[in-house]
Amino acid sequence: MQLSTGLSAAVFALAAAASFGIADFCGGVAAKRVHVFGVLTVARLCGLMIMIAAALVTGEQVPSGHALAWACVAGLIGGVALPAFYRALAIGKMGIGAPVTAVLTVAVPVVVAAFTEGLPRPIQVAGLLLALTALWLISRPDATTRFDGLGLALLAGLGFGTFLVCIHQAGADSVCWPMAAALASSFVVSALILAVQGGSLPGRSAMNVVIIAGTLDSCGNVLFVLASKYGRLDVAAILSSLYPAVTVLLAWLFLKEQITWLQTAGMTAALIAVPLIATH
Repeated sequence: MQLSTGLSAAVFALAAAASFGIADFCGGVAAKRVHVFGVLTVARLCGLMIMIAAALVTGEQVPSGHALAWACVAGLIGGVALPAFYRALAIGKMGIGAPVTAVLTVAVPVVVAAFTEGLPRPIQVAGLLLALTALWLISRPDATTRFDGLGLALLAGLGFGTFLVCIHQAGADSVCWPMAAALASSFVVSALILAVQGGSLPGRSAMNVVIIAGTLDSCGNVLFVLASKYGRLDVAAILSSLYPAVTVLLAWLFLKEQITWLQTAGMTAALIAVPLIATH
């Protein structure tokens, strides 16, 4: 039963990584064409509608005010971190910006989990360290790469890490309603900034990509909450933060960005780390 629980957490976390990776690729592509807060506003609205519909269909109970407060804080932080991340992807190489953000994203949950849940088993520690090494290898640029958007990628990483901790707290009793609250607060912030800056919403050519980004980002957050409920917060955070491998592969496939041998080694290390982390 313990092994089943650990595997369930790993499956949810890896599914979250896949969702995040595709969402970030789509969001980064859209942010190259239109105003980043226009992308975020539509993406958040799309996710909000999906989460409200899911909560109503499943009959999920409305959580406590305490949980909703955590969700709103998460949404406000995400409202700053995600546009910073999309902008970093838009002005720099996706294959570098996404992994650098991911390395920082896991730092906050790992530290919090060490204090609140204690240290994991030695074999899991080995897997976590290997996964962190994998993220580092994936994020290593080649010697000729200009690293634009570094500050934005760092800001996004710290924001995402804090977001994961907050949404983990918010999702202790339910999932869809806290996510809806988080998306609502993030939508309000992004819409206000878009209006102040005089930006525009995505046009028809970019709208489909933005909707995909918003849908998968919301699904990824739900999957992360489920992973953290079945397993440890740090395990869920690290496995779900392997999303750069997906972004890197998509950037290689569609944008013809090169994958270095270090990034290939990092992806291989990530595959080895997964069963170690999933061991309970």
